[in-house]
Amino acid sequence: MKVTENKIDALNIELTMEIVKDDYSETVRKKIADYRRRADFKGFRKGNVPESLVRRVYGEQALAESVNQVISQGLEDYITGHKLNILGEPLTSEKQPENEWVDGNDFKFIFDIAVSPEVKLDVVKEDTVNSYTVTVDAKSKQPMIDSLKKYYEEKKEEKSDEDIDKEVTERLKGQYKQQSDWRLSKDIRDYFVKKAGIALPEDFLKRWLFVANEGKLTKEEIEKDFPGFCEDFRWQLVRGYLMKKFDFKVTEEDIKEAAHAFVTYQYAMYSMGNVPDELIADAVNNVLSDRKQIGRLEEQVEDQKVMAKIRETITIASKKISASKFAEL
Repeated sequence: MKVTENKIDALNIELTMEIVKDDYSETVRKKIADYRRRADFKGFRKGNVPESLVRRVYGEQALAESVNQVISQGLEDYITGHKLNILGEPLTSEKQPENEWVDGNDFKFIFDIAVSPEVKLDVVKEDTVNSYTVTVDAKSKQPMIDSLKKYYEEKKEEKSDEDIDKEVTERLKGQYKQQSDWRLSKDIRDYFVKKAGIALPEDFLKRWLFVANEGKLTKEEIEKDFPGFCEDFRWQLVRGYLMKKFDFKVTEEDIKEAAHAFVTYQYAMYSMGNVPDELIADAVNNVLSDRKQIGRLEEQVEDQKVMAKIRETITIASKKISASKFAEL
């Protein structure tokens, strides 16, 4: 097999594989022999079907399987041999020529391969990100005050204006604190993604998303959501780099704790307090039996570890801001 590399740019490689008869003939022979052993044709004893008949029925399938086996091994050898950290999977090139699937023919295959961009960055004290303290003012309180007054009137509960004002203030402080924390995490992500300056093979990724989702997403949907995908993907690359840089690991205990926190939060969302430990344990086990859930929890733990390290290292500048100005950020 002849493999030719055409390096399009730093992130894209076009790989041409030329396969000749000698590359696949022995594999075809073994597959035909296997089919013959298992073939059940009327008028013939099992294992005694003429090879010519087996080839006529199964030959093209055996050829396709054998050539695909050669392709898979060739791609694996190339990626491993060149120590490539690829994105997604190799894609059949849009320049792929037609092949005539006849045993004994030569075949040509062209693949597009995208290489993961290199990430390099430091986390230092000089890195500065703003943290906002949202002030509770009369304008932001008034809608909730009006709503609570109506609520307590309907419930026929007596509440002074001072009590309602105090309750609204505490509620809004809690809401703004949550929003501010979320904003700080987002701004930290954006800051370090920008600092890393990661270029992506965007055309390849759009094609890969379309192929990998097997028709579940249209090209128009991918195009619409692509900026958000790139933002998340760049952060994943930064997070992965910092996990290695700080020598962080996600342990089994980390995953269990994250699953427990997730289950407890879910119960709290439905105002279910004091849930028996056995029920929580069962729910945690259900979460841990789902591979997708485990993957989500691993990402969550990585985020927590990396974010905690960043926050203790960089400079977080505290800024006071009104609710209206905060909403405009």
